[in-house]
Amino acid sequence: MNAVPEGLPAAAPPAADIDRLLAGSHHDPHSVLGVHPAGKGFVARALLPGAKAVTLSAGERRFPMEPVIDALFAVAVPEHPGDYRLEVEYDGHTTTADDPYRWLPTVGELDLHLIGEGRHERLWEALGSHVRSYETANGVVAGTSFAVWAPNARGIRVIGDFNGWDGRGHPMRSLGSSGIWELFVPGVGPGTCYKFRILGADGNWHEKADPMAFATEQPPATASVVTTSAYLWDDEEWVAQREATEWAAAPMSVYEVHLGSWRPGLDYRELADQLGDYLVETGFTHVELLPVSEHPFGGSWGYQVTSYYAPTSRFGSPDDFRYFVDRLHQRGIGVLVDWVPAHFPRDSWALAKFDGTALYEHADPRRGEQPDWGTLVFDFGRNEVRNFLVANALYWIEEFHLDGLRVDAVASMLYLDYSRKEGEWLPNQYGGRENLDAVKFLQELNATVYKRHPGIVMVAEESTAWPGVTRPTHLGGLGFGFKWNMGWMHDTLRYLSHEPIHRAYHHNEMTFSLVYAWSENFVLPLSHDEVVHGKGSLWGRMPGDAWNKAAGLRSLLAFMWAHPGKQLLFMGGEFGQEGEWSEQRSLDWHLLEEPLHRGVQDLLRSLNSVYRSTPALFSQDTSPEGFAWIDANDSSGNVLSFLRLGTDGSRLACVANFAGIPHHDYRVGLPAAGRWREVVNTDAEAYGGSGVGNLGLVEATEEPWHGQPASAVLQLPPAGVLWLVEETDPA
Repeated sequence: MNAVPEGLPAAAPPAADIDRLLAGSHHDPHSVLGVHPAGKGFVARALLPGAKAVTLSAGERRFPMEPVIDALFAVAVPEHPGDYRLEVEYDGHTTTADDPYRWLPTVGELDLHLIGEGRHERLWEALGSHVRSYETANGVVAGTSFAVWAPNARGIRVIGDFNGWDGRGHPMRSLGSSGIWELFVPGVGPGTCYKFRILGADGNWHEKADPMAFATEQPPATASVVTTSAYLWDDEEWVAQREATEWAAAPMSVYEVHLGSWRPGLDYRELADQLGDYLVETGFTHVELLPVSEHPFGGSWGYQVTSYYAPTSRFGSPDDFRYFVDRLHQRGIGVLVDWVPAHFPRDSWALAKFDGTALYEHADPRRGEQPDWGTLVFDFGRNEVRNFLVANALYWIEEFHLDGLRVDAVASMLYLDYSRKEGEWLPNQYGGRENLDAVKFLQELNATVYKRHPGIVMVAEESTAWPGVTRPTHLGGLGFGFKWNMGWMHDTLRYLSHEPIHRAYHHNEMTFSLVYAWSENFVLPLSHDEVVHGKGSLWGRMPGDAWNKAAGLRSLLAFMWAHPGKQLLFMGGEFGQEGEWSEQRSLDWHLLEEPLHRGVQDLLRSLNSVYRSTPALFSQDTSPEGFAWIDANDSSGNVLSFLRLGTDGSRLACVANFAGIPHHDYRVGLPAAGRWREVVNTDAEAYGGSGVGNLGLVEATEEPWHGQPASAVLQLPPAGVLWLVEETDPA
């Protein structure tokens, strides 16, 4: 505590206020600084570190201020000075500035109430940094307001390049029991770097990035950046179409992308054009980005987020990211982003122990720490924390027009004993392992997002048998639109990794997914997780030489695109990337110079084209009425055949031969006699195959087979998949 000398000027504040002000622990510096009634007049006080002299200027009236102690100046004035300014003399120069301590709070009572209730759905408009301007008698005053939630802080200062990272002159005020601290700083504008210097409940000072920052410095730098948006959107047609679409019954093939390694060196605007061209060329309906929220460690791929409200500055500004989304929308491509509300890193300058206490994380390490990743777990039972996350989801959808979020690591949120041994976890109030606070959060998240934006999709990465992940919240479900089908992924990749001669003994791995295919609304994921950590690539998992690897990958993709559910494929899988993916290097685009790899990409383009134009493949994805087995039992031949059925009456037959040899003159049951077009043959020479097939057309006769009223004799290619579509009379 500072020793306050005796004989202070009459305009000086009480000694206790001086002590707290200079120590940075005053909860309401506005009650001391600025202009206040005193006796028959007023006093004005200013806190200006480094100042040699200060003069209060009110029009033509000037009042030299007396030094009180350290950086504190004061003067008595006979009447309120009105719209005044401060003329401050430093070593070698004088500047005129507005006084931050003459302004009313920029966070309103309704905002504070909603924040306390955890129901502020536009939280980003109340907290964070916001450039503002006010009309005054002496002209417009422009500056930036700062507001942050830190209920256990003893004091907070704003520091930044505007004050030499010395916050002594910019202490914030506490807005009562809300836990919000606020300050408007005139003269601070876009591009300013800043942080909060927080005197924590632990008695220590902590320099923290703004949890609500809308922009950041480029890592490894960690400051938050004041920013504004001037972006004008041009995607009204896309958004209107999206809001009117029932995605469970619409085509949805998703290309998963890590922006930094797709083609390294591109920024958001360059990616908008080059990635946009590629998506249109290959026929995907959506792109899903690995997390774009700012993260300090590139090796986390974005899954250890420190600034939840800021697009990573690695590729440009927030408006550059808006341009990226807008351009893809204009080209008919939806944009999904991976979102990480399950956990956050321990970086001392970010969310961890934000106000000197466990604020965003749960205080009990049995619930507040994630042992697998060495991270911290959000306290989902705290209103303000749930609000921070729900509002964040809305922020990305509303401010950046995203078409949905893929919620990461849902299983780790749902189970209190996730990756924990006996004694390392704390049961819920009923003695169970379910995290009831997380369940409530996920239900609130999905109900709120779908209420405001019914045309978006919320996708859960959830790997357990938790019931009702995609069931509506009013029916007791978690309320997601889709869930990743991890069981299908594991079974299918395991089956195809076997040599064809051994696959007969694993036939059930390819049929089991159809037992539960309609228990949830599923996405079939071949994601980044399947091509890292020593797993190799999809190409590398296929047995045999290069020709057989290409054939195996082509058959996998065609089977996947015909299977009930939406599709997700990580970048590189579409052309047979040979090496395991690394965020540190580009995809091996040069492989497209080789016919086998180019053939895989050409097939993928054909699959997307037929898929998007064939309602049988998507219109009843989430209903058993959209699927029927033809024959699931030919394990010795490694053959599977089934029908996909559309709400428009369309029918597509998929016949998959996973044997390493062709099956000639193989009879397959079909629902109608007549001509069936071979719209996909993965063994076509154009795709690098051997050319075994049916010359594009088969004739089904009225010979019952496989429980169907008709049948056709087919030539089944080795490690090949056929798609047959019933020809209809144009009349």
